[in-house]
Amino acid sequence: MAKRDYYEALGVSRGAVDAEIKVAFRKLAMQYHPDRNPGDAQAEAQFKEINEAYEVLKDPQKRGAYDRYGHAAFEQAGAPGAAGFGNDFSDFMTDIFDTFFGDTRAGPRQRGAGGRERGADMRYNLEISLEDAYSGKTETIEVPSSVVCEACTGTGARAGSKPRQCPTCGGAGRVRAQQGFFAIERTCPTCQGRGQIIENPCAVCAGAGRVTRNRTLSVNVPPGVEDGTRIRLTGEGEAGLRGGPPGDLYIFLSVRPHELYQRDGADLFCRVPISMVTAALGGEFDVPTVAGQEVRVQVPAGTQTGKQFRLRGKGMPVLRSRDFGDLYIQVVVETPQNLTRRQRELLAEFEKESSGDTHPESAGFLARVKDFFEGLGGAS
Repeated sequence: MAKRDYYEALGVSRGAVDAEIKVAFRKLAMQYHPDRNPGDAQAEAQFKEINEAYEVLKDPQKRGAYDRYGHAAFEQAGAPGAAGFGNDFSDFMTDIFDTFFGDTRAGPRQRGAGGRERGADMRYNLEISLEDAYSGKTETIEVPSSVVCEACTGTGARAGSKPRQCPTCGGAGRVRAQQGFFAIERTCPTCQGRGQIIENPCAVCAGAGRVTRNRTLSVNVPPGVEDGTRIRLTGEGEAGLRGGPPGDLYIFLSVRPHELYQRDGADLFCRVPISMVTAALGGEFDVPTVAGQEVRVQVPAGTQTGKQFRLRGKGMPVLRSRDFGDLYIQVVVETPQNLTRRQRELLAEFEKESSGDTHPESAGFLARVKDFFEGLGGAS
């Protein structure tokens, strides 16, 4: 099945600026997040699609390549945002230049001297609570990854031996063939582009120079992170092949939905039910903040459903800033239920004593309805 256009997936135009792309992504990510759509395979697929699109369009270099080549720009390295990022984006551009210009200085996967390849980048999904996002935390994670083989110190050759130069390509990693007026260059079939061959491979890593191990890492989550925040741990990805430099590890954060608060950037929103009596006569109630404090909210007499109270600075911290968002309390007047006989009698007495002064909105609405029907009668 053909992939959707990334701009179409995010619902933005091709001329959209970075801020528009970010806003569109956040809105769709909240809508299709798996935590909000448990068991919904279609929502999960949508969530993966918009993540993939955002990973490309938020990066100027990747976006430029996508605008020029479309999805073909990433088919070689695998879909962006997948469990492993594959080769670095620049590898793709290197391949293009090698193909057209015959540059034999490096192979298509950034191989260095001795056939050393940079390790692949990795992705780790970390879920945290809203409280953790507020205060920040240090999380310990265990990541299965490729590490340098200790037996051969990453060379891939058995102890006492070492790799030798490839006789086919002379260590260049690529071979060139002349066909008519054209010279075609391709990866050396003998050494697979590494420029060296190993005659006595290490028995532990089978010549790869790396083995798979579980590693324990500490991740520092700063206060104010949002759902979808990415943390980069340089050099903590897979070890490079045959002693090559390691890739990077990307931590993708997701914040669990909270039972009390809904978040919009640095602001928090909370709906609080109050009794009909409190709404009519006025009163107060305590509301907890995400920091663990309690704040008293004063309710003026005659408060209606939907009334919002703003508590400045009681929201989430702004990432890498000393600023804080606000906490918005929206009250909902609760209609009493399961009334006793006496309570019904009291409400009936109250209704008899009521007038347009006690229910101005109802009286005004009824007056407009009356005028409406009278207008219809006059028109006929």
